[in-house]
Amino acid sequence: MAGAPSRFEVLLTEGAEQDLEAIHDYLSEFDCVANAGYVLDQLMEAVDSLSRFPERGSYPRELVAVGIKEYRQTFFKPYRVIYRVTGDRVIIYLIADGRRDMQSVLARRLLGA
Repeated sequence: MAGAPSRFEVLLTEGAEQDLEAIHDYLSEFDCVANAGYVLDQLMEAVDSLSRFPERGSYPRELVAVGIKEYRQTFFKPYRVIYRVTGDRVIIYLIADGRRDMQSVLARRLLGA
């Protein structure tokens, strides 16, 4: 189809897969299974949508503050999906509740601190 954007392959790191599982488990235990399933579905929609327009995501302010602009983010509030576009791939590194201390979470996961 002429003019159609190319599709990017979206990959989740092991850490991002564990994040999804932890979010689902937490919501299943402390909210309800139906809401846990809904949140998981919405997060997967946010992830899948990156296959079409990954550059639309904003830069995480915590990383920009230290001069890093290679990662982007998209949201299903309050959750943040942190990813990086590499060639024709979108690699999801982190899916976390944005109300957490994101500076520490990002430093541990992305910067190995």
